[in-house]
Amino acid sequence: MARSFKEKNRNRRQKSGARSNVRRPDERNPKRELARESSGEFAERELSPHQLKAVERLLSGIGTPEPRPIVPDDFQLEAIKAIETEDVLVTAPTGSGKTWIAREEIRRLLEQGKRAWYTTPLKALTNSKYVEFSLEFGAENVGILTGDRKENTGAPLIVGTTEIYRNQLFDALRSGEQVSTDFVILDEAHYLGDEDRGHVWEEAIILSPPRIRLLLLSATIGNAKEFARWIEEVRGTRVRIINRAGSRPVELRAAYLSNNLQLYPLFDETGNISRDIEQFAAQKRRDFRRR
Repeated sequence: MARSFKEKNRNRRQKSGARSNVRRPDERNPKRELARESSGEFAERELSPHQLKAVERLLSGIGTPEPRPIVPDDFQLEAIKAIETEDVLVTAPTGSGKTWIAREEIRRLLEQGKRAWYTTPLKALTNSKYVEFSLEFGAENVGILTGDRKENTGAPLIVGTTEIYRNQLFDALRSGEQVSTDFVILDEAHYLGDEDRGHVWEEAIILSPPRIRLLLLSATIGNAKEFARWIEEVRGTRVRIINRAGSRPVELRAAYLSNNLQLYPLFDETGNISRDIEQFAAQKRRDFRRR
């Protein structure tokens, strides 16, 4: 029986003492206290001319870009070519165009009368992709399967949570039938490293018949080579790793939104924490001492 990816990593860590590089999604405490009302003793000052210029720099360039033809990057073209015959693992920063690869392959398959599954770890993301693909490929060609929604389940393209796809694989094993798809996209594939839910991704990969090609997308897999070797071992397929290294093509900007809805850039021109933020940190400390 094939060993799970986490089991292999656990054995390797016991031998070497090293930790796995598969990153886990951020852990958040679902039970959070409601924020206390702001102290009436603290009154914010109006933004100074220097602060206004900082906000202008923060917001500059933000908006809807002018429409222009898409020119695929080399890593996208390489993935599109490889996915016709191999499983493909794409690691690329957020915003670099991983979903474009999935869309183009889905388009090709639908034109050939074939079927595809797009899986995500979150219901909210699944709902978002359902709307996006319905607009792209036509609502009649797209269905959704989550724990809450079941719509157009006979469509050639199904968008659903990874758990639902895994459950269909189990159902197929019990009934002796084939899962009705030719291609599966596993978005946010780094969830395989999650302590509680990672087994779902392992089972989905192990149980997917080799005839079903897999496209795995992630921005945060640190040990892609080891991951790919494990997939090859449990599925008996070839896996192409496509690594789009480098920084995010879409810049991240951080700011603090104050009680009176004024924006304060989190970092100054030198890249350090802005001193304007210190007034709010000091107020938070005073509020905390009052509790």
